[in-house]
Amino acid sequence: MLINFSKMHGLGNDFVVIDAINPSVELTAEQIRDMADRHYGVGFDQLLMVQAAKGTADFRYVIYNADGSEVSQCGNGARCFALFVKQKGLTDKATIRVETGAGELILDVNEQNEVTVDMGEPQCVPAEIPLAVEQQQSTYQVEAAGDNVEFSAVSMGNPHAVIQVADIQTAPVELVGKAMESHEVFPERANIGFSQITSPSSLALRVYERGAAETLACGSGACAAVVAGIQRGELKTPVTVTLPGGDLTIDWQGAGHSVMMTGPATFVFDGMIEL
Repeated sequence: MLINFSKMHGLGNDFVVIDAINPSVELTAEQIRDMADRHYGVGFDQLLMVQAAKGTADFRYVIYNADGSEVSQCGNGARCFALFVKQKGLTDKATIRVETGAGELILDVNEQNEVTVDMGEPQCVPAEIPLAVEQQQSTYQVEAAGDNVEFSAVSMGNPHAVIQVADIQTAPVELVGKAMESHEVFPERANIGFSQITSPSSLALRVYERGAAETLACGSGACAAVVAGIQRGELKTPVTVTLPGGDLTIDWQGAGHSVMMTGPATFVFDGMIEL
C-alpha cells in the first residue's frame, strides 16, 4: 500500500500528515510504528490523519503517537493541520472548525502562516483530567524516581502534570518524566512539563510527552504550564513560552475562558511510503 504524506513541524515537534479523505486511509498500530521509526521509516513524534467531519465542522482529525496509541489533543499538531488543509487546497477558509477526540477546535490562519488555536477551557477537576486523587488541590505530591514530586494537574483535552523547576537546563526531564508519565495517579498516562518561570509574562518549558518521550515543543503542554502559573498567581496573560524548538504565545483570561495559543507551522517535504 502506497501512502502519500507531508512531513511538517511546529517548533520542531514533528508530524506526518496524511489526507485520509481522498482516498480513504486506515493504518494499523504496527504500520504507524513502522512509519514512525526514524531509521527505517519517515520518523515523527505524531501522525495526523485528516478525515471528513462527522458533524457540521469542516474536518475531523485523528492523532496517533509514535507508539501507535491514539490521543485526543495536540496543539502543535493543530497548527500543522490548519496549514496543511489550507496549502493542499482542501479549504480556502481562514477560520477552520475541526472535530477532535477532545471536542471541536477553532483554528485561525493569518497571512504570515501563523495559526491561533482556540484550545478550549482547561479542566482541573481530577475526574476530568483524569487524576486518581480524592479531592482537587492546587498542587499534588507523589513519589516518583525515588523522590517526592510536587506538580499541578491540568487537562487541555489531554492530561498534563506541570512541575516547577529552578533551572530548566538541569531539570531531570528524562528520569522524572518517564516515571511520572505512566504513574498510577494518571490512569491514562500524562504529559509531564518542567516549567521555569522567568518573569510574570514568560516561562521556559521542557515536556516529556506520553508515548513520545521529550519533544522539542508541546503546544498543549505550554497551555497547561501557563494555566498552572496563572492559577498560582505567578503569571499574567499573555505569556511567552520558550520551548527548545521556539516560542509560543499563550493567552488565558481565567476561569470560564478558552486558552488561545499562537505559533508557527512549517512544511518540510512531501513524500510517499510503501507500507
